[in-house]
Amino acid sequence: MSDILVLGGGYTGMMAAIRAARLTRKTGGRVTLVNAAPTFTERLRLHQTAAGQELGDHPLAELLAGSGVRLQVGRVTAVDPVRGQVRLDAQDGGERVLGYDKLVYALGTVTDTSVPGVDEHAYTYDDHDSAVRLSRRLDDLTRGTVVVAGGGLTGVESAAELAETRPHLRVVLVTRGRPGSMMGASARAYLDAALERLGVEVRSGADVTKVLPDGVELDGGELIHSDATLWTTGTKGLPVATESGLTVDAQGRIVVDSALRSVSHPDVYAVGDAAAITQKFGVMHGTCQGGIPAGLHVAGSLAATLRGKDPAAFRFGYVHQPVSLGRRDAVVQFTHQDDSPRRWYLTGRAAIRYKETLCASAMPTFKLLKRGLVPVWMFRLTATL
Repeated sequence: MSDILVLGGGYTGMMAAIRAARLTRKTGGRVTLVNAAPTFTERLRLHQTAAGQELGDHPLAELLAGSGVRLQVGRVTAVDPVRGQVRLDAQDGGERVLGYDKLVYALGTVTDTSVPGVDEHAYTYDDHDSAVRLSRRLDDLTRGTVVVAGGGLTGVESAAELAETRPHLRVVLVTRGRPGSMMGASARAYLDAALERLGVEVRSGADVTKVLPDGVELDGGELIHSDATLWTTGTKGLPVATESGLTVDAQGRIVVDSALRSVSHPDVYAVGDAAAITQKFGVMHGTCQGGIPAGLHVAGSLAATLRGKDPAAFRFGYVHQPVSLGRRDAVVQFTHQDDSPRRWYLTGRAAIRYKETLCASAMPTFKLLKRGLVPVWMFRLTATL
């Protein structure tokens, strides 16, 4: 038997674990998934949770039933790639050490809170509970201001969602550049118009230098009052990766080779936001769009290794940048493989259906993987499945 340990039960880790169990069961693979919570978090919908919307509950035990994957609930506290061990705080309150022959690191990233005051005074999307805490805070406000820091896709979706569902609150989006700056001019103009229609106040070219209990301070010294501040400006790898001795990049992501193996410890694979994956266009940025194919590829790499074969190189190309603008609008920018914008984009109802189909695809995909099938659309993202 070969013990395969998958750390992290998000989109990427789930895909890797279920497919690895399917592909390695005839060659002695025994897969265990470790996750801090017993439920699956739909990270693509955390802005909806923050806006107060009730989403479905997805117990991991039910999602994994029939897959052959064993579940261990606990928070990873240390990885020892020399001894092949992982230490975790188990759900029952005790400490546990798990051994492995092959490790898949899919713990993702956390919000970069290096700006003063973020840890103490800002809300983040590091987990489901964080989004719930923001929602409860907003429930207490009959009036006031919400500041969303960060004009990337997460910040834009959050600002739009909060403005639509809580129209009694003032929503201010603060960003160094322009909201949705990675999009083409036409799609970005549509996004700008949607934010204006929803009443979102956009402060472009502004850099938050400090988060205060009741506001944010900009680089020029200006203060913006805030009754709740949401921080979405960037992410970094978990300290456990750096502390393990694995080679990481400046953002704390594990550096991997073409087969997604750690360049310093080849029995460790890294995928999703936690991995620094280099393609011909550069290092991939963390999205489910790239993480899910990487998780599936790792399963194939593990299966090949257990059969004594060399794993294939991972090849990936971006396809789109889908952005919800509340529940009644959206924009989808189609892209070249390097994530630069193409001419084509969707808006309105077509974009809503497109985005919702993507967000809802995880559960049926898990079911397909348990049967040994891979959705056809995933072959568009990678040629190595």
